[in-house]
Amino acid sequence: MRFSILHFVIFIFLSLSFNVVAQNDSSKIDQWSPKAVTGINISQVSLTNWTQGGENTFTWTLVGNFGLNYKGEIWSYKNSLKFAFGRTKLGSQDFRTNDNELFIESVISKNIGWAVDPFFSNTIRSPITTGFSYKTKTPTRIADFFDPGYITQSLGFTYDKIKGFKTRFGLAVQEVFTNKQRQFSDKPQTTDKKEAFKLETGIETVTSAELKIDTNVLFKSSLRLFSRFESLRVWDVRWDNSVMAKINNYLNANLSVLVVHELKQSTRTQMKEALQLGISYTIF
Repeated sequence: MRFSILHFVIFIFLSLSFNVVAQNDSSKIDQWSPKAVTGINISQVSLTNWTQGGENTFTWTLVGNFGLNYKGEIWSYKNSLKFAFGRTKLGSQDFRTNDNELFIESVISKNIGWAVDPFFSNTIRSPITTGFSYKTKTPTRIADFFDPGYITQSLGFTYDKIKGFKTRFGLAVQEVFTNKQRQFSDKPQTTDKKEAFKLETGIETVTSAELKIDTNVLFKSSLRLFSRFESLRVWDVRWDNSVMAKINNYLNANLSVLVVHELKQSTRTQMKEALQLGISYTIF
């Protein structure tokens, strides 16, 4: 992705992000703050003697969002685990996977009295289970647990002095693990053999925003950019957006849009959009 497109994405993201009101974080000091929210989204259509066309459909998606954070006078720790797994059945076809992702992130930062704080982060991204492409009559296996899997370590500076907004920038090392999907880890310029592991070094920046649109409507956005030192004009982009409207203590409506641009996966920009009504339960 060239800089012209990249700048456009950053401009839109920051325009949304800075709508957050600037104020000091009111989180309590020197205590751990756990968070655990899980839910299931269901969509179903059943047709009987229906003369206007269509198929019976049933879709379910299980989601989880867990966190364990600590804020002290000097050190801060932020840990999060997110997952989404779902399947769809259309007519007499077998169930097909429609969501399949695991994301784990840990960030350690130290308050040194500057406007920005030094940090170290570690993130893990992987499919949860086997995923298939259904573009042909015979499904083609295209993903599995840690096939591919990404682990990224980053060291740099972070800014989180505005409530609901945080950003970090640093030097990064990314490890790519594969088993059968070696097109993601292969280094054709080195050997003729397709490697199952690849180490990449570069620059990573992650910016996230959380904006309360109304008393029961929350907007979240996270933009991750990664560029390798050998090709700084090309960036991997992952832009995750969601709007959550709480109907009551258990029911909610969710709109999510995920934009991914990574040349190793596809030369075209990928997009996933989902609008769902689901059940949500806050464990603590």
